[in-house]
Amino acid sequence: MLGTAAALALVWAMAFPAHGAADEPVTYDAAVATGLGEESTGSANEGSDSGVAGLTPEQQALMAEDADWTARVNLYHAGGGGATGNDSLGCRPIPMRTIATDPRYIPRRTRLFIPETVGMRMPDGTTHDGYWYASDTGGAIKGQKIDLYTGHGRGSMQPAMRFNQRRLTLIDAGRFDGCPPSWDRQPSQTLMASAPANVGSN
Repeated sequence: MLGTAAALALVWAMAFPAHGAADEPVTYDAAVATGLGEESTGSANEGSDSGVAGLTPEQQALMAEDADWTARVNLYHAGGGGATGNDSLGCRPIPMRTIATDPRYIPRRTRLFIPETVGMRMPDGTTHDGYWYASDTGGAIKGQKIDLYTGHGRGSMQPAMRFNQRRLTLIDAGRFDGCPPSWDRQPSQTLMASAPANVGSN
């Protein structure tokens, strides 16, 4: 059985017959032409956002639209001095759905689509669909600022941390009635107006 060095020398001689010894220089073009050392790397979605594939027709249309607003993002959570109680509509805040806005800039009850959040990997392994619901307000939220509610505890902010203090694209995806939907309901199942309307806050 050949040793490692001898086996490599044999492979070298077969790949580059014009070069008798493995220590002779070989041009880049000659090495590429032989395919020696070529490896194929399988695709992997581990740790990456892979929710962009398989968008609904509505999501595809919204992705192609220009921004209706842009705003700088802050993250907020329940517990530890974070959010407490209900939102400004009297609804229970829904993690990764509830968004707090200045109602003079983005009216309450606006259903928002944030393209940058599409495919964001959630703690349970699912991916975000991009829909958020303007159902909260706050004294420090003025003008082009929004707060995204992430859930209970500081650890809940981890999936969205890369958006903190960034300016994101906000697209008007219509109005909604009632409270923001929980994650076991699809956005299409919520009651909403068929056409976006930039009207005053409730």
